[in-house]
Amino acid sequence: MQASDKAFVGSIPELYDQLFVPMIFEPYARDLAHRAKALGPRDLLETAAGTGAVTRALWSALGRDTRIVATDLNEPMLARAKSQMPDQADVSWQQADALALPFEDAGFDVVACQFGVMFFPDRVKGYAEARRVLRPGGRFLFNVWDRIEENEFADVVIQTLQTVFPDNPPQFLARTPHGYHDVARIRADLTAAGFKDIAIETVTHRSHAASAWNAAIAFCQGSPMRGEIESHGGQSLEMATQRAADGLARRFGTGAIEGRIQALVMSAVA
Repeated sequence: MQASDKAFVGSIPELYDQLFVPMIFEPYARDLAHRAKALGPRDLLETAAGTGAVTRALWSALGRDTRIVATDLNEPMLARAKSQMPDQADVSWQQADALALPFEDAGFDVVACQFGVMFFPDRVKGYAEARRVLRPGGRFLFNVWDRIEENEFADVVIQTLQTVFPDNPPQFLARTPHGYHDVARIRADLTAAGFKDIAIETVTHRSHAASAWNAAIAFCQGSPMRGEIESHGGQSLEMATQRAADGLARRFGTGAIEGRIQALVMSAVA
């Protein structure tokens, strides 16, 4: 992972929340919230909360008796999350590094993390921190994207951009969001952090976008891949977005489009 892979800055948080969240994140947010609800937590910590897709789903799914603490390393993303959710006494927001959580030991029943661990520079350390703040028998719930070939919009975009920038194509999607899907490695990392009773499930959904253009804007302008594209200079961002939109339209048609998305969902006991 490169330092720029965590650069959710400028207009990225807004585009991410407006376009990416409904397109690919909301189905998995509901899934994670459903799994958390089944555990009946009194205190729940969310790491890498982003713009709050899971936070909102958790708040809707869990009773008001659950205290939710939502955290993210990136302040602009957290600011967007807070702006999209009314003030609630049972939800608090805090900037925090998932690898150095500012919480006492054994303070939570559940730690939830949606599509965030791929960005951890040291995953075992991040997992160990989750385990530290969990009460004995508490549950760590998180998900990661499966290989890029199993996620049709992302796969088409990255293949298209390889033709636009053949000498130095953007690698963000394959390198980071879709770069941590080896089940044996995930299980080994969790075990090294002290977790037990590890369960890993493949979950497939359908991704929906109002148009190929909207999907192209999400990928090219609403993610850190934007920096890779803009490094080519000139009108590279506009050109890449248009070419990505053309590629998506050729594959999925004009008007509203849909495609397969696939992720791995993990549950591990402290």
